[in-house]
Amino acid sequence: MSSPHPPKVAEIDSSLPAPTQTADPISPPLAAPEPGVQDRLAGWVSDLTTLHELTERLVHTSTLDDALRELLRAGAALVGAQRGLVALEPADGQGPVTTVGLGLGRADLGQIETIPGSSAPGGHLLDGLPEPGGKRRAEVTHPDIAGEAGLPPLHRAVAARLGFAASYAVPLDPFPGPGPGLAIVPAPAAEDASPGAGGRTPPGAGQGAAQGSAPAGVPGAAGVPAGRLGAVAWLYDEPAEPEEHQRHLVALYCRYAAAHLIRLIELTRARATVATVREELLPTRLPRLPGVRLAVRHRPGPRGGGDWYDALALPDGALGLSVGAVTGSGPSTIVATGRLRASLRAYAVMEGEDPVAVLSDLELLLRLTEPARSATALFAYCEPGVRRVLLAGAGHCPPLITGERRTEFVETTLSAPLGMLSCWEAPSVEIEPGCGETLLFYNDGLLHRTGEPMDRAFARLHAAAAGAPRAVRADPDAFADHVLLAMFPGAPGDQAEGDAGPGPDAGDGAEDLVLLVAHFD
Repeated sequence: MSSPHPPKVAEIDSSLPAPTQTADPISPPLAAPEPGVQDRLAGWVSDLTTLHELTERLVHTSTLDDALRELLRAGAALVGAQRGLVALEPADGQGPVTTVGLGLGRADLGQIETIPGSSAPGGHLLDGLPEPGGKRRAEVTHPDIAGEAGLPPLHRAVAARLGFAASYAVPLDPFPGPGPGLAIVPAPAAEDASPGAGGRTPPGAGQGAAQGSAPAGVPGAAGVPAGRLGAVAWLYDEPAEPEEHQRHLVALYCRYAAAHLIRLIELTRARATVATVREELLPTRLPRLPGVRLAVRHRPGPRGGGDWYDALALPDGALGLSVGAVTGSGPSTIVATGRLRASLRAYAVMEGEDPVAVLSDLELLLRLTEPARSATALFAYCEPGVRRVLLAGAGHCPPLITGERRTEFVETTLSAPLGMLSCWEAPSVEIEPGCGETLLFYNDGLLHRTGEPMDRAFARLHAAAAGAPRAVRADPDAFADHVLLAMFPGAPGDQAEGDAGPGPDAGDGAEDLVLLVAHFD
């Protein structure tokens, strides 16, 4: 008799073995990375942190010169060099072209220009680097000093001329691409240096080596410099060569620097264009008439203000003098200033003997052509032969007449600026300068740059004119320099045209400065 089947409970077949509790097998712990990998990873994190800090410092530079000097300092820290040299020469040929050194004196920079092959500023570095697309400059063919990549880096001769043991050069190209090798070579021995090289004797002879990669130029967008911007080289006092990670970091840094330099180059070009237009809208020379001598000092502000001055020879030996300012800043204000000054010239020729009529016509023109602007102006009709001046003002600073016996402001403030009232009208003022007296016309920028309240600025101007020595009073140029030096102690009195000018406000917020001097003999 067969044994009975085992009972079934809850649809579970008891003949089947009970399921056992299962679990995923515990994976063995990951093996700890090798100490060498950890060290390399920590090193890269440290390098990238340093690169981030250096690029942050770079992007905070606002001028091209500051950016180039920061590039040299940061690169020297990355490659372990002591000195450096950067040559800026945009490939589009529109400039600016400059050479900046780190730890190099003027004599060192002067020696570089004597090296054969450095025909242009920056050529001494550019000639030693591959051209975009892998081409090299044909005029540099020195196979005896070429590195393993066949490149003839002239920066070796630069290092030798300055007496350094080795150099490392990198192109400044914001659009990197595949290209030939970049030369990283020590300076040649004394016998390999260019003939007649001066300076210190290189500590040792080096052998060429080519490592890394040089970017190829890619045409830039409209308005952006295309191709290479220049080159930068760092110089070593002792035979040395940057390590692989140093070369990689400095290449990345130079790529970021090139992109920042493009923005500053475009800004520099725009400022130069605005400055050129502004200067061309002002008189290129002052007229010479018997009985009166003129001098002018003009310091434009960085944003391009609307201040102007003019001196125009009129019929019958008369002279028209004017200063003024249009509200606003920038290119549009400069254009409006040019139109207004040209129109005032025409009105002065037609009716200059009536300064009130001249300013009335100018006010009507401003209202019709520039309804959203206002302007201040001062026009003087001078007859040097009889020493008679008839002038009218429209909200402008009063002129100052000074001599050995008097120094006083001429009252012309009883008027409003042009374009402020529905109908402009102001009285004219007649003065008779004595023999040897000087008449000063100026703008409010001269007063604002002192950084003082207007009443104190007027008092400083009065004291500067009254305190001029007798010898200075006889020369209008010397008198203008004396006034500027007295108003801004420690500032050079005669600066080149286009300089930011003297005064504590000569930075980004500085206004235009105009000082027109008429000395009556």
